[in-house]
Amino acid sequence: MERTTSDRCRCIALVDGEGPCGSVVEAGAPFDLCLTHLLEAHDWVAREFGVTDLLPSPCLACGSRLGVRYPSGWLCAVCEWRVGELPDGPIADGRVDVVYYLRYGDRIKIGTSANPRQRVASLPHDEVLAFERGGRLLERRRHAQFAEYRIVGTEWFERHEALVAHVAELSTGVDDPWGQFDRWVSRHVALHG
Repeated sequence: MERTTSDRCRCIALVDGEGPCGSVVEAGAPFDLCLTHLLEAHDWVAREFGVTDLLPSPCLACGSRLGVRYPSGWLCAVCEWRVGELPDGPIADGRVDVVYYLRYGDRIKIGTSANPRQRVASLPHDEVLAFERGGRLLERRRHAQFAEYRIVGTEWFERHEALVAHVAELSTGVDDPWGQFDRWVSRHVALHG
């Protein structure tokens, strides 16, 4: 229940030997703590559990931009690589070629890239449908497989039951295609690093 100005309660945080703080609690605050003590509680929790945020630069191990910031430094939220640390040997080539499937309206694009984040960002699309491990050879096979639905002169295909079924099969058990791609890159780095 949200409090009005007239019925706001007082902060219950104990101040060194003086008893409760007594400052006014902000309307909508989740606990009977003033803003100062809510921020102190947040900082205390962040020290232990970190704060999820964008990394200062892409992770060297998996390429993710999502990290967890601790007072001691950053960890990649995907593969837990400590930002700023280098492996004992040379950094493994994190290249993982994929065939990607994008939906834009009622059309599906089948393309390939070793850097799908950059490639997909440059293309108009409504949704990333799926990824499939493979490069140009697999892409050409998929283009041939669904050739009768291809929009002439492009890598875009009309939505058809056969293509939709193929994408659905690739997506089975995959909540997030980007998470799947990040796992493939991390696994590749771990095996070849």
